Amino acid sequence: MSDGERKVLELYEGARPRDEELFETSNVNHLAWSLVVILFGLVLWLCIALVNAENQRHALMTNKCPDPVFKNGVDKACLYTVRSRDHWWEHLWYAFTHVNPEPK
Repeated sequence: MSDGERKVLELYEGARPRDEELFETSNVNHLAWSLVVILFGLVLWLCIALVNAENQRHALMTNKCPDPVFKNGVDKACLYTVRSRDHWWEHLWYAFTHVNPEPK
Protein backbone atom coordinates (compact mmCIF):
# COMPACT_ATOMS: atom_id res chain seq x y z
CA MET A 1 0.00 0.00 0.00
CA SER A 2 1.37 3.38 -0.96
CA ASP A 3 1.55 6.49 1.20
CA GLY A 4 -1.29 8.15 -0.72
CA GLU A 5 -3.58 5.16 -0.24
CA ARG A 6 -2.75 5.04 3.45
CA LYS A 7 -3.60 8.75 3.85
CA VAL A 8 -6.92 8.30 2.04
CA LEU A 9 -7.79 5.30 4.23
CA GLU A 10 -6.91 7.29 7.37
CA LEU A 11 -9.20 10.12 6.21
CA TYR A 12 -12.17 7.78 5.85
CA GLU A 13 -11.45 5.72 8.97
CA GLY A 14 -14.04 7.66 10.95
CA ALA A 15 -16.74 6.88 8.41
CA ARG A 16 -16.47 3.14 8.96
CA PRO A 17 -19.20 1.70 11.21
CA ARG A 18 -18.05 0.54 14.61
CA ASP A 19 -18.82 -3.06 15.47
CA GLU A 20 -20.19 -2.22 18.92
CA GLU A 21 -22.74 0.21 17.46
CA LEU A 22 -24.10 -2.09 14.75
CA PHE A 23 -27.00 -3.39 16.84
CA GLU A 24 -29.67 -1.20 18.40
CA THR A 25 -29.77 -1.19 22.15
CA SER A 26 -32.72 -0.07 24.20
CA ASN A 27 -32.27 2.21 27.15
CA VAL A 28 -35.68 1.28 28.55
CA ASN A 29 -35.54 -0.73 31.73
CA HIS A 30 -38.00 -3.53 30.91
CA LEU A 31 -37.80 -5.06 34.37
CA ALA A 32 -38.83 -1.81 36.06
CA TRP A 33 -41.74 -1.20 33.66
CA SER A 34 -42.90 -4.80 34.04
CA LEU A 35 -42.88 -4.34 37.79
CA VAL A 36 -44.89 -1.12 37.45
CA VAL A 37 -47.52 -2.87 35.31
CA ILE A 38 -47.74 -5.81 37.73
CA LEU A 39 -48.09 -3.53 40.75
CA PHE A 40 -50.75 -1.46 38.98
CA GLY A 41 -52.68 -4.65 38.25
CA LEU A 42 -52.38 -5.67 41.90
CA VAL A 43 -53.66 -2.29 43.10
CA LEU A 44 -56.56 -2.49 40.65
CA TRP A 45 -57.42 -6.00 41.82
CA LEU A 46 -57.28 -4.93 45.49
CA CYS A 47 -59.55 -1.94 44.78
CA ILE A 48 -62.12 -4.22 43.13
CA ALA A 49 -62.00 -6.57 46.12
CA LEU A 50 -62.36 -3.61 48.50
CA VAL A 51 -65.40 -2.31 46.61
CA ASN A 52 -67.05 -5.75 46.77
CA ALA A 53 -66.32 -6.13 50.48
CA GLU A 54 -67.61 -2.64 51.29
CA ASN A 55 -70.75 -3.27 49.22
CA GLN A 56 -71.52 -6.40 51.24
CA ARG A 57 -70.62 -4.72 54.54
CA HIS A 58 -72.93 -1.79 53.82
CA ALA A 59 -75.72 -4.17 52.75
CA LEU A 60 -75.37 -6.02 56.04
CA MET A 61 -75.32 -2.80 58.07
CA THR A 62 -78.44 -1.42 56.36
CA ASN A 63 -80.23 -4.82 56.36
CA LYS A 64 -80.71 -4.87 52.59
CA CYS A 65 -80.66 -8.69 52.40
CA PRO A 66 -82.96 -10.14 55.06
CA ASP A 67 -83.71 -13.84 54.88
CA PRO A 68 -87.36 -14.36 53.89
CA VAL A 69 -87.64 -17.53 56.02
CA PHE A 70 -85.69 -16.79 59.19
CA LYS A 71 -86.32 -13.56 61.06
CA ASN A 72 -82.73 -12.57 61.94
CA GLY A 73 -81.02 -14.38 59.07
CA VAL A 74 -79.19 -13.06 56.03
CA ASP A 75 -79.86 -14.11 52.44
CA LYS A 76 -76.35 -14.96 51.18
CA ALA A 77 -77.43 -15.16 47.55
CA CYS A 78 -78.66 -11.58 47.83
CA LEU A 79 -75.28 -10.42 49.16
CA TYR A 80 -73.58 -11.35 45.88
CA THR A 81 -75.98 -9.30 43.74
CA VAL A 82 -77.02 -6.40 46.00
CA ARG A 83 -76.11 -2.82 45.16
CA SER A 84 -76.18 -1.03 48.49
CA ARG A 85 -74.99 2.30 47.07
CA ASP A 86 -75.54 3.93 43.68
CA HIS A 87 -71.95 3.83 42.38
CA TRP A 88 -68.87 1.70 42.95
CA TRP A 89 -66.66 4.72 43.69
CA GLU A 90 -68.84 5.54 46.72
CA HIS A 91 -67.83 2.21 48.25
CA LEU A 92 -64.19 2.86 47.45
CA TRP A 93 -64.30 6.38 48.88
CA TYR A 94 -66.01 5.23 52.06
CA ALA A 95 -63.50 2.40 52.51
CA PHE A 96 -60.53 4.75 52.02
CA THR A 97 -61.87 7.42 54.37
CA HIS A 98 -63.18 5.15 57.14
CA VAL A 99 -60.22 3.00 58.07
CA ASN A 100 -61.11 2.53 61.74
CA PRO A 101 -64.43 0.99 62.81
CA GLU A 102 -67.13 3.36 63.99
CA PRO A 103 -67.60 3.53 67.78
CA LYS A 104 -70.84 2.15 69.16
